[in-house]
Amino acid sequence: MTSTIETSDGGYRFMPGVSQYSCGVSALPGFAIERVRFAEPVPLSAGFERIAQILKAAGRPLTAFGACELRSPAPFTEDGFRAFNEIYIKTLIAWGVMRDGVNPVARSNVCPKLDPPAEPSFHAFCYTVPAAKDAPSSFVVAGSGESVEGKANYRDHTVALGDSSPAGILAKAIFVLGEMERRMNAFGGTWKDTTAVQLYTVHDVYPVLESELGRRGVLRNGLTWHFDRPPVVGLDFEMDCRRVHCERVV
Repeated sequence: MTSTIETSDGGYRFMPGVSQYSCGVSALPGFAIERVRFAEPVPLSAGFERIAQILKAAGRPLTAFGACELRSPAPFTEDGFRAFNEIYIKTLIAWGVMRDGVNPVARSNVCPKLDPPAEPSFHAFCYTVPAAKDAPSSFVVAGSGESVEGKANYRDHTVALGDSSPAGILAKAIFVLGEMERRMNAFGGTWKDTTAVQLYTVHDVYPVLESELGRRGVLRNGLTWHFDRPPVVGLDFEMDCRRVHCERVV
């Protein structure tokens, strides 16, 4: 099992990823993860302010912020994505969430093809709250597309680059599903433990729904398919998943 790192003041542990986000988070004993979805996307700066207000109202420190789901106007170039991430992590550093270049917050950032926001915005976020010692476990796995993260670029490490044929989508799906399983495994989780699974693509995935997702048990509680693109030009297939028992819309 991949090693994880505890954030004692956040109430969760995380699987290290890259500087802009971790691979996932899981609540520590005595805590549970809750998810809040915004009824409409909230621009980044205003979204951080609303998140801070919600955490304060819940009696939780800013360090309880553990995961978020973003929506952006269109896929970024690789340089544009790096520039965006530099802006995003400034708040995490100011909040004391990100320390010494290590980012514990899991993240998905996707681009709706239909009715996209005018600027990068928050769709949802997760945070920890105190819970009974015997409360069911909870985790959030960050989004992953069909490319190896942490390399010099995405393009040279993307599965079936530019290929949205059934064979290309199959190859992409196999890679992403494997990455979801690797990340869940860090928290002792499998598909049967998930309460929600999200898929982000604008391509036809019907050929892989049964053969790959169904066969692995991904569809046991349904699938939320967002008609969205991954955040970087050249990526076509992204997923994330979670085990969260309390969710609300504000």
